[in-house]
Amino acid sequence: MKTSACHPLATETAAFWHRETVLLAAFALLLSGCATVGPNYVAPAPTAAPATWQGAAAARVGIIRATPEELARWWRQLDDPALNRLVEKALHSSLDLRAAQAKLREARARRALAGANRFPTVTASGTANVSKSSAETGTGNTRELYSAGFDAGWELDVFGGLRRGVEAAQADLEATEANLYAIQVSLIAEVALNYVELRAYQDRLAIAQANVTSQAETLQLAQWRAQAGLVSTLDVEQARSNLAQTRAQIPSLETGRAEAERRLGILLSQSPGSLTGRLSDPTGIPQAPAWVTMGIPVDTLRQRPDIHVAERQLAAETARVGVVEAARYPSFKLNGSLSLEALSLGGLAGADALARGVAGSIAAPIFDAGRIRQQIEIQTAVQEQAFINYQSTVLNALSEVEGALTALANTRERQRNMTEAVQAARLAATLARQRYSSGIIDFQTVLDTERSVLNLEDNLKSSQAEHLSALIQLYKALGGGWSASAANVTDQTEGN
Repeated sequence: MKTSACHPLATETAAFWHRETVLLAAFALLLSGCATVGPNYVAPAPTAAPATWQGAAAARVGIIRATPEELARWWRQLDDPALNRLVEKALHSSLDLRAAQAKLREARARRALAGANRFPTVTASGTANVSKSSAETGTGNTRELYSAGFDAGWELDVFGGLRRGVEAAQADLEATEANLYAIQVSLIAEVALNYVELRAYQDRLAIAQANVTSQAETLQLAQWRAQAGLVSTLDVEQARSNLAQTRAQIPSLETGRAEAERRLGILLSQSPGSLTGRLSDPTGIPQAPAWVTMGIPVDTLRQRPDIHVAERQLAAETARVGVVEAARYPSFKLNGSLSLEALSLGGLAGADALARGVAGSIAAPIFDAGRIRQQIEIQTAVQEQAFINYQSTVLNALSEVEGALTALANTRERQRNMTEAVQAARLAATLARQRYSSGIIDFQTVLDTERSVLNLEDNLKSSQAEHLSALIQLYKALGGGWSASAANVTDQTEGN
């Protein structure tokens, strides 16, 4: 079929669409003055956060004001290349992060879909029908029917139900994005916590093995003195028992080390045993910095991604109140069609083949036994729950930071005291062995001092790990691990 620009069909088509477009635009403009139903979202008033952290622990912890970018890569303060590599790997390969990223893509698509619902839909169609009636019961003639055209439909968003739907979808998208950052914060903290636990087990294993060597020497000393007739075999058996007890601790420490390594592998989405070679060298527990970089309470409320999630969820549920309230009002729909219909394929080119139509409809609820009213009541209650959840999230955030500060201050004090105790116990053990070899004291004193050294050295390593874990928990409570200006921490993580 071949037509020119001045063909009657083209002229008629252009005129039709011009008239209908003007009509629809005027109608939409007339109705656009209607108010959008439902409450307009207003962000909750800022929580009355204190100017500084109130707990007594805050005064015992050295605090330096931190920027969000510094909090976004807090683990760098530990100056541990192996930990830096593990965090980088986790940010690239974590299954939890990949699932959150997929949810973010879903939320973006849903936002685009909600926006698309506000616009008309246009579909094209074409049919060709050739039929022949029976010569016995009919005329036996062949009948042809051809048609081609467009259909358009548009639901006018007179009372703003669709606009509220877009608002809700946008807030859902932003909540999903903030949840991705919340998962990132948790992931980095979990990697660091398990790494510290693994290093602590390695150090405790080294302590146990060193004590095995020392106690084996003590056993040999007791055997020499027994052979010389200076002591009874009781000293030998006590030394052998002490050595066996220390050796018995090693398997459980090995199990703890393997479990920490396995959890690290899961966080990095790697198979069991894949980290053994890379972490087999016991480099020790990272040294905690003397100062903590953190902000004031108001900074924490801005930084925590879970607070962003709760606030955006509240915005989404507020917008959905308008979505359900719009069902109480009339809905307006416009439909238009433009088609060519002819009894022959060539007839589609003629101006007489043009068929067109436009229709408008209105529907309004009259009786629904209170269904719409109850839907509004349900959504209003959901909105209230979202507001309460937001308030609870804010309070929990402040409480978590205060609790982490207390734990950090107390574990620092415990570590300091344990260090002094270990130094004294080591000196006591050395003196006890010297005096025993000289026959000044009995063997029970030697055993007691050796057991004390083992226990205190083991407790010292545990206290060091607890202190560093408290620091990690504090940075997690502060929302460290992401920043609004540098949301992708992976880009900030340098390889080592």
